Amino acid sequence: MSEISSLSPQKQRARVVVESAAWFSTHWLLVLNLVFGIWILLPFTAPVFMKLGWTGAGQAIYSLYSAFCHQMAQRSFFLFGSQPMYNVADLPIQLTGYDAIDLLALRAFLGNVELGWKVAWSDRMVFMYGSVWLAGVVFGWLRRNRVIRPLRWHLGLLLATPLAIDGITHLISDISGGLAGGFRYSNQWLVTITDNAFPGWFYIGDSFGSFNSSIRLFTGILFGIAVIWFAYPYIDRGMLELHETLKLKLSTRKSEFETMEW
Repeated sequence: MSEISSLSPQKQRARVVVESAAWFSTHWLLVLNLVFGIWILLPFTAPVFMKLGWTGAGQAIYSLYSAFCHQMAQRSFFLFGSQPMYNVADLPIQLTGYDAIDLLALRAFLGNVELGWKVAWSDRMVFMYGSVWLAGVVFGWLRRNRVIRPLRWHLGLLLATPLAIDGITHLISDISGGLAGGFRYSNQWLVTITDNAFPGWFYIGDSFGSFNSSIRLFTGILFGIAVIWFAYPYIDRGMLELHETLKLKLSTRKSEFETMEW
């Protein structure tokens, strides 16, 4: 402290910046997991606010996350209702057959007392970002006692590809057959492949436990593993090198510190 107080105000501020950066370089994963955890959990507060009658707060959350998600009701979780998810036919929305209009109607439906209230982003976002966050937490736990090598890029690409295929086929299905009539809605191709071995509700729509919902969960998990195990080891290595550099700066004598260029 005495060393810092003997420096000029400009150098004191510079040293505080370096010390803060040094702290962050060793705690970056904790900070990132906390911030990202808040970000992915905040959409679940929207239905809670709506349930409590705090509609202004709830609608603010919906508006915030609408920039990052389509929020279509048939592909979103609902809280405080009879089911965690609903197919289009279960919602009080009359589709017009015009995708743009139908998308806006499904996006605008937030829920009601009977069906519950919609989480502020879709099940794909929940599965995808939730998997990234959980993989980040696991990475932090594992890296305490070992050095984790980054995933090879081709393996990372392989793990991320199923999510891209699922998303692209859904987009093609929605464009070609409508939000409640495309090949990914009825999944008749899957009925043929599996010889109708599963219950009818498994094939049709997006309700929780259906094929579409299950494949989003599966591909989301793979995506989360791919992102974390490819990117985080590189970031961790870079932060370790940064910490060593900053620690060297902070260990210099005061006269050397004052003459450094910042």
